[in-house]
Amino acid sequence: MQTSQIDFAAFGTEHLGAAVHLSRQAGWPHRAEDWEMALALSEGVVAIENERVVGTVLVTPYKQDCATINMVIVDEAMRGRGLGRKLMHAAIELAGDRPLRLVATAEGLPLYEKLGFRPTGRILQHQGIAAEIAAPMATSAATTSDFAAVAELDRQAFGADRAGLIAYLAKVGEIAVVRRNGGVTGFAVLRTFGRGEVIGPVIAGNLEDAKALVAHFIARRPGVFLRVDTTAAAGLSDWLAEQGFAHVGGGIAMMKPSIPGAQSVATIFALANQALG
Repeated sequence: MQTSQIDFAAFGTEHLGAAVHLSRQAGWPHRAEDWEMALALSEGVVAIENERVVGTVLVTPYKQDCATINMVIVDEAMRGRGLGRKLMHAAIELAGDRPLRLVATAEGLPLYEKLGFRPTGRILQHQGIAAEIAAPMATSAATTSDFAAVAELDRQAFGADRAGLIAYLAKVGEIAVVRRNGGVTGFAVLRTFGRGEVIGPVIAGNLEDAKALVAHFIARRPGVFLRVDTTAAAGLSDWLAEQGFAHVGGGIAMMKPSIPGAQSVATIFALANQALG
């Protein structure tokens, strides 16, 4: 029996339409604009069979500190043929010698473990319609003079320099901050994504500030569909459920290898793969 040839090519803007189709097939909420943002910050590879895109992967580098692997999708008709492994090998090659991070589904977990990734925690996805709540007193809208402090807080929490991502999010979304003793001690981002809007990343020095930062945007978006992704360790999940944002799934955060150094502030990641997905 003759088998078809699968070719691999650099992910370009001409592949975005096919990528949206694949993500919809997988049940993901990504719009064309969400893919455009991810590609603008990333490099990637597509798998092509008979001029049809049948697989995708993106690699988002954060200078030399690390890279995240995102948007690993294989057409449902192509699964079981080793295509996911080939896409992952291509992604690892793109990343060079950077430490790697990703968020795994249960289905993808065995492959990632075979490739040397190790679980570091659970991501909990919450979503729902924002209720009318009072705006917190502890937060305010960020100004351009805050962006350097925001990027530094993010670097401390994430363990890598994501200044380019923060700058992009500042252009397409809104940033709220908490100030203490004349300085920025926490922040959250809101941007359009999928069915509505997503809050994240959220970086705060304590749980109460994290709640206030999320509440800042809930109060501004009554009646809007919102998504918030948090870590199981952050302690925010029960509070989100109390606000009407049901826990609807999530994933497993993984690293290869782990990045040395303890995090200095509490972190609540937006999937994003940490803000991209």
